[in-house]
Amino acid sequence: MFSFFTDSSAHYDNDNVEHSQNRSQKMKGEVHSLLEERIRPYIDLIDTLRSVGIHKDLALPTIAVIGDQSSGKSSVLEAISGVALPRGSGIVTRCPLELRLKKVTGGVSWKAVLSYRDKKTEFVDSSFVGNHVEAAQNELAGKGVGICDDLITLEVMSPDVCDLTLIDLPGIARVPVKGQPEDIGKQIKSLITKFIQMPETINMVVVPCNTDIATTEALKMAQEVDPEGKRTIAILTKPDLIDKGTEKNILDIVHNKVIPLRKGYIMVKCRGQQQINEKIPLEEATQMERDFFQKHNDFRCLLSEDKATVKCLATKLTQHLVDHIKKSLPQLSEQIKKQLWDLRNKLKECETGAPQDPKGAKQFLIEILTRFNDQIKSLSSGELIIKENLFVQLRAEYKEWNDRLNDTKKSFKNLIEERIACSQDYRGRELPGFCNYKMFEEVLQKHVAKLKEPAIDLLNTIKDIIIKQFIDVVNQCFQKYPLLLDITTDKIDNIQSIQQEKAEQRISEQFEMENMIYTQDPIYLNALNEISPKEMFIKTEESFSEDQLPVFDVKSKYSEMLQSYYEIVVQRMADQLPMIISLFMLKQTAQLLSTDMLGLLDGANVSELLFEDSEISIRRRDLRARLGRLSIGQEKISNFV
Repeated sequence: MFSFFTDSSAHYDNDNVEHSQNRSQKMKGEVHSLLEERIRPYIDLIDTLRSVGIHKDLALPTIAVIGDQSSGKSSVLEAISGVALPRGSGIVTRCPLELRLKKVTGGVSWKAVLSYRDKKTEFVDSSFVGNHVEAAQNELAGKGVGICDDLITLEVMSPDVCDLTLIDLPGIARVPVKGQPEDIGKQIKSLITKFIQMPETINMVVVPCNTDIATTEALKMAQEVDPEGKRTIAILTKPDLIDKGTEKNILDIVHNKVIPLRKGYIMVKCRGQQQINEKIPLEEATQMERDFFQKHNDFRCLLSEDKATVKCLATKLTQHLVDHIKKSLPQLSEQIKKQLWDLRNKLKECETGAPQDPKGAKQFLIEILTRFNDQIKSLSSGELIIKENLFVQLRAEYKEWNDRLNDTKKSFKNLIEERIACSQDYRGRELPGFCNYKMFEEVLQKHVAKLKEPAIDLLNTIKDIIIKQFIDVVNQCFQKYPLLLDITTDKIDNIQSIQQEKAEQRISEQFEMENMIYTQDPIYLNALNEISPKEMFIKTEESFSEDQLPVFDVKSKYSEMLQSYYEIVVQRMADQLPMIISLFMLKQTAQLLSTDMLGLLDGANVSELLFEDSEISIRRRDLRARLGRLSIGQEKISNFV
């Protein structure tokens, strides 16, 4: 590893040596003092703001590095940072790479932290940088030659680096290679423009000396977003590859005579491919760079003008960035204050969500579960109407059941007449004139048994109505909480299934009881008295009583007697079935559901239950996240100032 802030060992002539040593010594003292006391805090502040995500809301002062493919961009960054970044042909940088260089002392020889998305990797071997960056790019942009705008941050801490933060962007591609989409050039330009168009960005354009600078795509893009060149600095690379006789033209460019840039031009000579293959270390390459410029007849002057070498570039970039940060801080602070004001007002417009603290969230969960149980209780008692009145629907179905029972009376009467007509076919050992009671039991039992299937149909219909009403309450109370909504819906389905089995069992028992053919005598007599006198054997206005029972057993009255009993069965079934169904499917379901819902409080993951998935909740979460990071940003800037 090497340092930009150590004296050179180059040998000059006496005058140059004395001048260079004095100047170098002076720079060393000034730069070190500046870095330690003034520069680093400014860069750290912006790095911290970017770490908490302020860049998602506001543009932060930064240096963006752009260049055409094979412009020497990676070599420049490698020379500045002292670490070997990925190299190769085609697109090497496929994701924006934020390079944070921190000069540290106190026993740290070299350490790096690579982070992207929610991942972070620490390592102490600089030779692993290329592999880690490449692996991160493969994960974000996929293996191959695609690009991605997700930011990768590489923080390098060493006593041998300068204090600087910059963002390396993909090289500009003109023609897609195998595996690249046809619009790869457009994609890259769009990504680059997103960074360099911000007024807060210093654009560092890397241009090879051996190309026509006027046709360089990177410089053209910088000019489009910064036509006056106020925030653009150009780096001229590969000075050893220029054609002889073009030196004066290159010097004119460096001296701002061709395309003027406020921050000017700096020429550097980084390691070439041959030097890389020969594994020449960076510190030696730095010395070779100085030797190149010192020995070059035309470019030697650039040393004294501070317009050459990577060391000069690093120092100027740091100074430019810090100056840019100083100039931007007041405006940045005002922008944060304004956004915080707007965010707080926008949050007020959103519906209140669950509190962020665990205790408050648990209390909030208790409140919404209690409110839900109260709604269910009110619904089951007929006091709550969601969309349609539950009890109006139930009464309509129960009335239809009653109408169906009444409709069976006629068919029962016809059946009785048929059986009486052929009663001799059913005669047992009794003498003529005596009744075969077993025959009439069978008539009643078979006819009543036919009602069981419609009774089960009624149960299913009522179940569907109640489930729909319960789900309406669930949607009303938990529409913003998908997990809570799903859990409650499952509970309703499970409870209703269990209750349906119980109700079916109870209905079956009811039909088994009807096989017993029983009712109280007074009830039976009342039913007989309600039968029309025209259909009775005795043509009188008198009512039947228990005293007359011995003379009832007359064949001609069997039909009326059976009809009277069936009337009692119909009344019993008309009331009993709705009561059974309502008890099991509505009342008990509401009670069981309320108990189960309160059981969610035992060991529940409150944050999961209260996770919201709606447009408003997503907006609220986004506003809260922005409010949180901007509040941190405001605090950091306030403490800094």
